Amino acid sequence: MSGTDRRAATDAVEAPGTPEGQWASWYGPRHLPPIPPPDGPVVVVSAHPDDEVLGFGGSLALLASGGAEVLIVSVTDGEGSHPRSTLVAADQLARMRHRELLYALEKLGLSEVRLERLGVPDTQVDRYQDTVARAIAGLLREVKAARCVAPWVGDLRSDHEAAGRAAIDACRATGVPLWMYPVWMWHWARPQDPRVPWHLAAHLPLPPEATALKSLAIAQFVSQIRPLGDGEKNAAILPPEEVAHHIRSFEVVFR
Repeated sequence: MSGTDRRAATDAVEAPGTPEGQWASWYGPRHLPPIPPPDGPVVVVSAHPDDEVLGFGGSLALLASGGAEVLIVSVTDGEGSHPRSTLVAADQLARMRHRELLYALEKLGLSEVRLERLGVPDTQVDRYQDTVARAIAGLLREVKAARCVAPWVGDLRSDHEAAGRAAIDACRATGVPLWMYPVWMWHWARPQDPRVPWHLAAHLPLPPEATALKSLAIAQFVSQIRPLGDGEKNAAILPPEEVAHHIRSFEVVFR
């Protein structure tokens, strides 16, 4: 991504987002074909702890209830979410976010899930993309994965996109089918946005109990949904208007 493209992506993510009411009026299931949750074993990749829950948490709850084998891959520990905070050091934040993820997965019924932490520096996944791809490919082979699920490569977050590209490379090397989930797309895009490949999108219906469990899981990410303290440098990364995009009766993936 060029410097101009990176600046445009940053501007899009930092601009005021699309209200959830606009997405609710559009209502994705009216426009996107339905698909069932994948059969296991499933390897779910996240760039940061919470991405997998925001983008695919309801489906994770369904996989757990069905007894499917799931493996979670955290590419980074998310230590860079508040780089200017003087209240929480990066290593402290990494421990907090890992602990929050464990709590969230427990809410989804995945307290015994296998979790692999790759330890790539937060905000630098693009520099380690080949290493991440090899790690994912090795795990796909190890568990004989039937499906890989990873962040969407068009999400306009560098780490998300690099993790997604690594998953694409890993799936090409192993022949494992790939689904990609958006996270920040719901913020910067709009219904029927031409920047989004809607022709590749499908929705996974979520029963009320799965949506409720996902909501409980998201609530565990206190370091992201609440301010760390006073001032902009400690502000919540996921204020209520952002969380609202992820508590729906469906999830969307690109195939």
